[in-house]
Amino acid sequence: MPGLLRGVARTAVIAGTATAVSNRVSRRQTGRWAQQDDQQQAAAPAAPQTAPPPADPGDDMTNKIDQLKQLTDLKAQGALTEEEFAAQKRQILG
Repeated sequence: MPGLLRGVARTAVIAGTATAVSNRVSRRQTGRWAQQDDQQQAAAPAAPQTAPPPADPGDDMTNKIDQLKQLTDLKAQGALTEEEFAAQKRQILG
């Protein structure tokens, strides 16, 4: 039984370390992307972001859900601020 407990403890330590490293790498990458975005925005004027109009009224809800998922992913990646996310969400939902 002690060998099993030692194996479980070792696995927990390795998983915890991997999670911590992964989170740190993710934060560093997000910071780098933010710097690149800032440099690009400073170099070129920002164009207003608009969602494409839905093609079919039957697919309207599906399109809205897909657009909201994309916005959520962009926000999670740090590409959108909370204010930009809220503005785009209001635009999509009407």
